[in-house]
Amino acid sequence: MQRMASRAFACLLASEEGALTSAELGRRLQASPAAISGAVRYLSQVGMVSRQRDPGSRRERYLLHHDVWYTSLLSRDNLLNRWQTTLTTGADALGGDSPGGRRLAESAEFLRFMQRELEEMLQRWHERQRD
Repeated sequence: MQRMASRAFACLLASEEGALTSAELGRRLQASPAAISGAVRYLSQVGMVSRQRDPGSRRERYLLHHDVWYTSLLSRDNLLNRWQTTLTTGADALGGDSPGGRRLAESAEFLRFMQRELEEMLQRWHERQRD
């Protein structure tokens, strides 16, 4: 995550309501409107925050999603699948006897392992939250 995006995310996490306007983020982080705009755009694109208009105002508030870590990690599944496919295709193209092919195959296997572990961990977290 980019530095300003992580600062904005941390600021939202630490805020009382989990929601701030661009101006509030700018004041708290002592950052320019352009820097805040880029940060919240990135956070929106990766699904960590959403925008909401203040009633009767043109100002937008940026809100953390409920259970932001869980939902953020859940959405990483597509990315991991794409990486695995790319690595496996590369390993097949290079051949299992080549050093590069072996590294690519090992990387794909690591991502498969990580994905299985992540799925199990997220399931345990989800069950824990229901209790």
